[in-house]
Amino acid sequence: MERIPEQDLMINEANARAYAEADFSEAHDAFVADYRAVFGDDNEERFVLDFGCGPCDVVIRLCRSFPRWRVHGVDGSLAMLQQARRALDKIPEIAWRVELIHGVFGGLQGAALPRQTYDVIVSNSLLHHLHDASVMWETIWRYAAYKTRIYIVDLLRPISTAGARQIVQRYAAGEPDILKQDFYNSLLAAYTLDEIVWQLHRAGLGYFSVRQISVCHAAISAEMTHR
Repeated sequence: MERIPEQDLMINEANARAYAEADFSEAHDAFVADYRAVFGDDNEERFVLDFGCGPCDVVIRLCRSFPRWRVHGVDGSLAMLQQARRALDKIPEIAWRVELIHGVFGGLQGAALPRQTYDVIVSNSLLHHLHDASVMWETIWRYAAYKTRIYIVDLLRPISTAGARQIVQRYAAGEPDILKQDFYNSLLAAYTLDEIVWQLHRAGLGYFSVRQISVCHAAISAEMTHR
């Protein structure tokens, strides 16, 4: 099945609210657990860039797991950042460690980040939104230093539209129709494992690990070995 791109940003408030209110606990807990499996326990103070942080559910889970992390969460959607702020306002013990930044990379509206490099760069479910996937890898080159930990999770494109609908029914049967449609569109917009591997080789990051970690998710991870 050919890739069908979707919009870069989820700017509609209704879509952002549906996404923020959906139950992604299984997938987001798996994000944290797999990060820990790859890199181990982390008791160090680290500055973390979350590229496409959305409503910050993953950020909150990471901050709970790693209490010395400070996170800069970047998203191009103000609607998503509003959802993130609402979530963080409920947990001040974590909120003070998270700075939300509005902006995108690879365009005229470049995000102005407080740091030149980061100790950890993470991203969840952003890659499939990018019409030009090289934006992801260029951002890593720009903000990673030697030994920066990279951990990215994104959807994988099924082999058919029927397969995409089966995945939606399996994982989002109880969610609102607006979220089901967004999930379906995202599956059609996702990249395959081979496409991700090709992107990494083209970007000079061919040593990154690319693994399928669920029926419809891939994890991309590495420590930067050169600059």
